Amino acid sequence: MIRPLMKRLHEPIYTSRLRVLTEAIVPHLRADDAVLDVGCGFGELGRSILDHPQRPQGVNVKGLETHRRSPELIDVVGYDGGQAPFDNNTFDVVIIADVLHHIDDPDAAIAECVRLSRRLVIIKDHQISGPLAQARVSLIDWAANAPYGVQCLYRYHSPDEWAAVRNRHGLTVVEERAAMNLYPPVVNLLFGRSLQYFTAVRVPDAPSTPPEGES
Repeated sequence: MIRPLMKRLHEPIYTSRLRVLTEAIVPHLRADDAVLDVGCGFGELGRSILDHPQRPQGVNVKGLETHRRSPELIDVVGYDGGQAPFDNNTFDVVIIADVLHHIDDPDAAIAECVRLSRRLVIIKDHQISGPLAQARVSLIDWAANAPYGVQCLYRYHSPDEWAAVRNRHGLTVVEERAAMNLYPPVVNLLFGRSLQYFTAVRVPDAPSTPPEGES
């Protein structure tokens, strides 16, 4: 009973989030990029990227998930949450969206994303910034995940902690958004803006400019 109700209430919020996040990611993609979405769920984000009219030609998105679900909207590979079953530098871009605050060792997960990427890691997560930030983030985290049995640890980074994460992993900022208008207006006022964090970061040794002929 509660799950269908929560799904109905959450649907416009999730639809807005998916659209905004897709529009933030697509400009960072290049033609023929191999993209991995870590913790992809059903693959909604990957599917949204592939369906976006501005997606560069030849982009392919694969998913990685500890709990396989059906129906999957993209090609999804299962794993145990540790080392992914791919070689180093298999993907051009690795996305990890609203996953890190659910896992016990987020640093290890970021290190794995860096290992897998040839160029960029794109992180979307929460952050503690603004009045009553911990309480507000915790509430929306619980509302979106607890009805589905998803682990909520209620641990989120501050802006300074996000900077420290980048430094630990030798990541260079390509784009950083310290706030996102992720949700419909009223919900966004309470749970969006400075509570939402997005960054695209260049992995160590990745080229800083596109190959000749690319834009």
